[in-house]
Amino acid sequence: MMVGERVDGGPRSVIVVGAGVVGLSTAWFLQERGVHVTVVDRTGVAAGASWGNAGWVAPGLAIPLNEPTVLRYGLRSLLSPTAPLQVPMKTDPGLWVFLARFAANCRWSSWTRAVRANLPLNDECIEAFDVLTANGVHATTVDAPITAAFRTPDEARGLLGELRRMADAGQPVDHTGLDRDRLRDQVPLAADTLTAGVRVEGQRFLDPGDFVHALARAVTARGAAVYTVDVVDVRVRGSGVTVHGRHGKPLSADAVVVATGAWLSRLASGWGVRVPVRAGRGYSFTVPVDHPVPGPIYLPEVRVACTPYRGALRVAGTMEFRDPDAPGVPARLDAIIASARALLRGVRWEERTDLWVGPRPVTPDGRPLIGVVRAPGIYVAGGHGMWGLAHGPITGRLLAEQITTGKQPAALRECDPLR
Repeated sequence: MMVGERVDGGPRSVIVVGAGVVGLSTAWFLQERGVHVTVVDRTGVAAGASWGNAGWVAPGLAIPLNEPTVLRYGLRSLLSPTAPLQVPMKTDPGLWVFLARFAANCRWSSWTRAVRANLPLNDECIEAFDVLTANGVHATTVDAPITAAFRTPDEARGLLGELRRMADAGQPVDHTGLDRDRLRDQVPLAADTLTAGVRVEGQRFLDPGDFVHALARAVTARGAAVYTVDVVDVRVRGSGVTVHGRHGKPLSADAVVVATGAWLSRLASGWGVRVPVRAGRGYSFTVPVDHPVPGPIYLPEVRVACTPYRGALRVAGTMEFRDPDAPGVPARLDAIIASARALLRGVRWEERTDLWVGPRPVTPDGRPLIGVVRAPGIYVAGGHGMWGLAHGPITGRLLAEQITTGKQPAALRECDPLR
């Protein structure tokens, strides 16, 4: 389809609520189909989970969270304030209902269904990035393996088992085992405490903030307006949809896409969307290093991801179930450093900058919410968990197809928001 060609019968105008990678990707692919787009966000471009994440485009490691072993790990974590998984012990009925549903989905049948739901997103996610960067999104993606590092070969067997289960579910992952010497060659930062590794081939990384801002510039260059609006309500009016902000006049269009990440349920719960989205908050920071960083490093035993970032190292980790708007907890950053310090050498931990906390949108069944809701003309896109960056562009492409044709792509059937 040529750029600017509109599908007959589809909406001529769409408001996208949310200026993260999912919302802006949807805006770009809608423009590709000839739709006039307006983007609104309560804070600005890349203000949520899109800026400070690890920057991995890693379909090979898009492993759903609801693995049965995670449930056992999570119960142990409740007793440790420094554990990578943190659930505040406070009265929040909504959170405890969510966690109960998550626990009910921590079984192999649900996990396998989530893997299979992700298959079409994983298969096409890198291609969707290439479409963007070849057509006006001036940002760089870097091909590189992701190397997981372990204290012992026995610890590495856990990840190898996950990769085997991924392959059994239809998602083969090209990977190579590494001994101590080969790990050191691949990861010069590896401390002597690390003796085994798994190199996951065919992955990429990028600067997430730079990419999302480049995507926003491309969308505006194609004629979209980007406004700061704190959306409090979306209503169907006649043959169109109206977006109401906390201040100012309402905005109207033929259709609306709500891509507000961890805040999705605040608007979508009244539209027949029964699957809740909660904030699984992650933390990151940047530190200078004394050794080269050829590619991303994964420390599975402490749930820490490290990425080359502007000549330094971005370190990201933890999963904290707390209100998305709550201030950051310094102890969570300290816990990341304490867990990784003995595993990496030549890292100047005390010189950290770019301290960040961002809410990753998590669903209890490990599947995102992408598609139309019960209110005509209203679509949602979110709940990607830790893989929103990787799956953002392909989500935008598939959702734009559904919006303009009125037909649900087969790839989105398992992501139906009305399930």
